[in-house]
Amino acid sequence: MKKEDFLVLLNRYLSGDTNLEENNKLLNFYESFQTDENWNDALGSKEEMELKMRTRLQNAIQSEEKEVIRLKPFYATNRFKLVAMAASLLLLISISLIINKTNPLKIETPQVAHKEILIGSDKATLTLEDGSVIALEKGKSYTKGNASSNGEKLIYNSKGSTIANNLLTIPRGGQFFVQLADSTKVWLNSESQLKYPVAFVDGETRQVELVYGEAYFEVSPSTKHKGSRFKVKTENQNVEVIGTQFNIKAYRDESTIYTTLVEGVVAVSNASKRKTLVPNEQSRISEYNGNITVSEVDVYNEISWRKGLFVFKGMPLKEIAKVLSRWYDVDIVFADPALGNVKFNGVLNKNQKLEDILTTIKNINFINAYEKKDDKIIIK
Repeated sequence: MKKEDFLVLLNRYLSGDTNLEENNKLLNFYESFQTDENWNDALGSKEEMELKMRTRLQNAIQSEEKEVIRLKPFYATNRFKLVAMAASLLLLISISLIINKTNPLKIETPQVAHKEILIGSDKATLTLEDGSVIALEKGKSYTKGNASSNGEKLIYNSKGSTIANNLLTIPRGGQFFVQLADSTKVWLNSESQLKYPVAFVDGETRQVELVYGEAYFEVSPSTKHKGSRFKVKTENQNVEVIGTQFNIKAYRDESTIYTTLVEGVVAVSNASKRKTLVPNEQSRISEYNGNITVSEVDVYNEISWRKGLFVFKGMPLKEIAKVLSRWYDVDIVFADPALGNVKFNGVLNKNQKLEDILTTIKNINFINAYEKKDDKIIIK
């Protein structure tokens, strides 16, 4: 490229009127141009040109999403040539403006491949007594013994007689429904696991184990099963019911087990204590001291996940991040840990994209920004 062409192109660039091919030419010329002490007066004074470029560079650097790029200085034999200075500044500006949101000029750069963040869906894996593992997901049917699935729910009929346990595991980014052989209905949230028998014996206690995670139970009443009670075991508590609806949350990354009663009566116990709950009450068992505390709660908020909603009432962002991480199967971290303590109120739809939810939180000024990097979300 001739120096005259370079200067014309440089002037167009400063006016924001160059395309990707022309910008590449400018950058290539920087690598190979011949120095010349003459200046083209058509571009205006040297001082004017330098001011223009410095101003644009300063704006780019002050952008929220600036990045630091080291440039190897270019020197002439005795002193900087003015054209070399202009071209060097041009290179800085070109790179900085790639990430400048307000500048109309867009220069393409290689994109880093990231895992797409998907909305959670109905999916699970079923582990049989013999260790066989079956993937349950939409579009796949499964039938064996008294169990059948259309890929969106798993149903056991009451005709089963074999005493065996199955294990239903819900991954991050999943949820699933299972109806047990006694007609008890269970909705399982993301990152949960339930162990249960494929058949029950009337008159004997019906027991299942929530190994970890969150589940909503609608228990078939004992009057339909010769008075047999229903028990749910978790790592640090037992819940005994007669016929009721309740929610248990016992995630591995949380130090408290929450049991919320919707209908009926349940008894919550651990190795040393026992409490009885009535509707609209929630028990909390801490793994640190084993204490059981009971308080009244808004049941709707506690079980909204089953209705396809996120209800956050005065919840710290770090706790909200846990909920979103499980449903969207992505890690969420905070650039400043103190930001995780900010409390948020809102009702959001689980069928929205994660980006839409984060944008909503950002638009009402609870966070400044968020960034996807290395397959995780960074909240700023």
